[in-house]
Amino acid sequence: MIPKSKLFEGKVPTFHRFVKVIGWIEIGGHEVISAFVRAYDQGGTVYEGKDSYPDMESALQDLEAGIKSYMDKWGIK
Repeated sequence: MIPKSKLFEGKVPTFHRFVKVIGWIEIGGHEVISAFVRAYDQGGTVYEGKDSYPDMESALQDLEAGIKSYMDKWGIK
């Protein structure tokens, strides 16, 4: 079991809440989708990021912003 840590939750709180309550994410290459980071809920694709990033932190921050935009748009708290 992975120990609980507030570090991840503190850096990307919207991403953390999304995965905990709403949907799931995928990170990395995909044979069909070019986006490096992706977020989904039961209705389908919530966010697809860029094809590449200079580092993982940039990818996670972009994913955080994309999920936040989606949640704000639909009034999800």
